[in-house]
Amino acid sequence: MDPAALLDAAEVARARAHAPYSGFRVGAALLCEDGSIQPGCNVENASYGATICAERVAVGTAIAAGHRRFRAIAIAGPAGVALSPCGICRQVLAEFSPDGGLRVVMRAADGTARETTLAALLPEAFGAADLAKTHPPG
Repeated sequence: MDPAALLDAAEVARARAHAPYSGFRVGAALLCEDGSIQPGCNVENASYGATICAERVAVGTAIAAGHRRFRAIAIAGPAGVALSPCGICRQVLAEFSPDGGLRVVMRAADGTARETTLAALLPEAFGAADLAKTHPPG
């Protein structure tokens, strides 16, 4: 995985964001196991609670295209802003990375790329294994 290329794809998606209320455009690029990249951008709504983050749009785009296994996600925001996925996005990403191994690529405030794992961002994530403890399949 080339983090710079993935961040570039997130920047392209960022340019397509619908952010008329905050002006805070965010783009995401989700690297699927097969090497394809699925884009996402934030989509704001006048009813603020209906706004959806770029990371969740990228996951939805990937799922709609038939992908379920992901290697990395890059997030791009405004210059000079260190950006990390929000809590809801971390939880959604954890659904598809139960071991937390998904790579997360972001820009630091100085513009340099930084990389971490979902497990570092969301330790002890809640997942399907937790549900199975009280609601066994079948």
